[in-house]
Amino acid sequence: MAVTPLLAGIAVAAAAYAGRYGIQAWHTFKTSPPKLRKFYEGGFQPIMNKREAALILGVRERTPADKVREAHRRVMVANHPDAGGSHYLASKINEAKDVMLGKMKGGGSAF
Repeated sequence: MAVTPLLAGIAVAAAAYAGRYGIQAWHTFKTSPPKLRKFYEGGFQPIMNKREAALILGVRERTPADKVREAHRRVMVANHPDAGGSHYLASKINEAKDVMLGKMKGGGSAF
């Protein structure tokens, strides 16, 4: 019958197009850098508020305390002074954690 060779031809063509699409996608992936999560950029306000603290830690303003602590640890590991980070950034990260946990009501920084 003529139906079987027709279906085989369609299957081969579909496999060829899928392979071509896969190769193009792979080349696009290799040539473009991956989109990484973007952290807070910019200067600090004189008095840190909850919005700025959330941006620094990469969480939302109403994040539970345990998630704030996890985010603080993650950001602090990346910016710790003993690992080549800045003392100023470490103090701002700690201040952001305190503001998010309610230990500090927008007090100013010592720097």
